[in-house]
Amino acid sequence: MNLRDASPSTLRTMISNNELIQHTSGMAKGYVQANVVILPSQYAYDFLKFCFRNPKTCPLLDVSEKGSKSFPFYGPQADITTEVASYRVYEHGQLVDET
Repeated sequence: MNLRDASPSTLRTMISNNELIQHTSGMAKGYVQANVVILPSQYAYDFLKFCFRNPKTCPLLDVSEKGSKSFPFYGPQADITTEVASYRVYEHGQLVDET
């Protein structure tokens, strides 16, 4: 299968089934792709302001509620606990884990 032409739902299913364990850049041609940022509530508003003030370098596409596994506008059916191919974990500005 040419992953460039795959649909977002196909890619999410492949990720959930551990059939795709790489970054998805260049896949799902014609669909917007983005990063997911999860941070403590105490920093959320400051990050929101940062994105608002820097829309070209850090465009903010959607915001979820605390504890949510999906995004109301761009990913209401998505589950970020199973459908993110890889991620990095930072604590106090230091990279502590990567999958």
